[in-house]
Amino acid sequence: MVDIVCPFCSLIKERGVLSNKLWFAAWDKYPVNKGHILIIPFRHISSYFDTTDEEKTTLLAIIEECKELLDKTFKPDGYNIGINIGQAAGQTIMHLHVHVIPRYHNDTPHPEGGVRGVIPSKQKYF
Repeated sequence: MVDIVCPFCSLIKERGVLSNKLWFAAWDKYPVNKGHILIIPFRHISSYFDTTDEEKTTLLAIIEECKELLDKTFKPDGYNIGINIGQAAGQTIMHLHVHVIPRYHNDTPHPEGGVRGVIPSKQKYF
């Protein structure tokens, strides 16, 4: 049997660019946009729905800290915040992680519909 090491658990020692007592934030290794950051719990769980009330509260706090960092560093025009839960939703690493993706004017020709674009044929709803 081969042990597969969780790539996010191996980042915990580094603690990322920001952290609090339950979460850390690290630059995405394959960024969608300049400044794409991942927020990862120290506890190895696969789904947001497995988080405790304290984890939910501290997640919101670190999202705010990430926004402040990204505003100062990259000055984005907007944000997408998302979580893929399960393989059907595109989750490829089964350790919960939250994407904070800075958005910039003209980074895509038609941003309308935002996260609806996860199913391209459903992005345009008007």
